[in-house]
Amino acid sequence: MTARELAPYQVVAFNAAKLSENKMHDDTVARRFGFTGGLVPGVDVFAYLSHAPLAHWGRAYLERGHMTGRFGKPLYEGETATVTALERDGGLDVTIESQGIVCGTAHATLAPAAPTPALADFGEGTPPAHEDRPPADPQSYRPGAWLGIHPFVFSADQQAAYLKEISEQDPLYVEQGILHDGTLLRACNWALTHNARMGPWIHVGSALQHLATGRVGDEISVRAQVLRNYENKGHKFVELDVLVVANRTTPIARVAHTAIYEPRQVRAA
Repeated sequence: MTARELAPYQVVAFNAAKLSENKMHDDTVARRFGFTGGLVPGVDVFAYLSHAPLAHWGRAYLERGHMTGRFGKPLYEGETATVTALERDGGLDVTIESQGIVCGTAHATLAPAAPTPALADFGEGTPPAHEDRPPADPQSYRPGAWLGIHPFVFSADQQAAYLKEISEQDPLYVEQGILHDGTLLRACNWALTHNARMGPWIHVGSALQHLATGRVGDEISVRAQVLRNYENKGHKFVELDVLVVANRTTPIARVAHTAIYEPRQVRAA
């Protein structure tokens, strides 16, 4: 077995979610949970990690690549994060660390061809109006339930702003108008937040399989099924199987998405 280390990639972390509904990204609230400050969103940590397979495989990664990412220690705004990747047995082992602490790990592979899941195999859920959302609990995230989102279209201006937020400078996204992994995972987050009122919560990991490239200007929706809803060490977890769809017809990604929707500290408060 041979291994080759790729050139490291550095990014200054930015917390773009300070004003979001999830107050785990707010400095004051996050400190109550024992963190130094507001957490950089997991979708953006995944985005930082995804630079490595894109740099290694190019556009092919965005067409048929797969990456599983897990987030351990928090990453905070202003910290310089270093992404390293080790090529081994045809895949990439990717790590992101800051101040000598590993904040997340990932494993990326490139399939000979993208899977082709049938759209008809995934149910459609209709999210309630924002003000009518029920509280996040075992009923709103009951196993077997199908969740949808309010569809959205990502504009060129929004794409440019997001690429700036995550310091992504690969020209492919701008030149070809391809949606970033971080944007696809935001849609997965919305499968949770569009269907229930959540308190402070934590995205802990995702496994993303690219099926085709999503584009700026596409209408993006999801068909998400709740697989599991369980408690572990006082935290309440939810796991989703998400199909991300462009223009209501074309599956562009399938994502296994995991979140702590109720940290144990909330229940203890």
